[in-house]
Amino acid sequence: MTIVRVAPETADLLTVRPGMLETGQPWIIDFRVVPHWLNAGATQSGKSNLANAIIKGLAPQPVALIGFDLKGGVEFTPYAARLSALAVTRAESCSLLDDLVALLGERMQVCREHGARNIWRLPEAIRPVPVVVLVDEVAELFLMVDRSEKDQVTRTATGLLRVAQLGRAFGVYLIVCGQRIGADLGPGVTALRAQLSGRICHRVNDPETATMTLGDLDPAALDAARAIPANTPGVAIVAGQDGTWHRARSVLVSEEDAEQAARAHAHLTPAWANLTGSALLPISGSDQAA
Repeated sequence: MTIVRVAPETADLLTVRPGMLETGQPWIIDFRVVPHWLNAGATQSGKSNLANAIIKGLAPQPVALIGFDLKGGVEFTPYAARLSALAVTRAESCSLLDDLVALLGERMQVCREHGARNIWRLPEAIRPVPVVVLVDEVAELFLMVDRSEKDQVTRTATGLLRVAQLGRAFGVYLIVCGQRIGADLGPGVTALRAQLSGRICHRVNDPETATMTLGDLDPAALDAARAIPANTPGVAIVAGQDGTWHRARSVLVSEEDAEQAARAHAHLTPAWANLTGSALLPISGSDQAA
């Protein structure tokens, strides 16, 4: 098995280097070029490792990191020191998405007042902090145990879609992860998928997840994703908004490595209240900077 020896950290804002392409070139994720990403993969396929690489690469940068982890917070709580907010229930997710949509509205107003089409055209002194939103398991946001959860699921779907639609211009970027991404989760998932122009597909357990991830881009990319062997964790098919795709392998970033990076750069974590004017969803026990 080929071992990739690169570092996720780069010198460029909102850019990480999670691995190498099969061409021998570095695999670069630049959120300012491709703002939103869908990261699909089965257990032990490399999906979580890629999320670790992204956290490690962004931790030293002047950005805010936001987490959605409806598996009780077990995936993202270890990185709480570098998270400005973390939602671990659907109710918390609704509140956090409401705040993110309000934040986008505030940034839109500032841009309008200064005649700027996006935050990058604002004077540096008033330019808001970029926000990267990590969703651990998107299916958990859309699954309903009973009809009583329908309103929350609808609010979640609407909020995520609104963030995706407005995020590029106003500095809020998404990376949405999932083991299973299917149309059975509802029309909200299909609408969200259309807004996530960056696609990453590791080995998946069901053909529909591969189709939802890559099927609307290039049939050859879909075939390549379905051919990823089970004994090659970290291998993925990567496609950007220009329609090109590559086979890639991510660098190994353990949970311990990502946690250490989160702690080392905890002083860069913007307090959630300072970002939004909201006191909702503080991270318990984290060393957030004021």
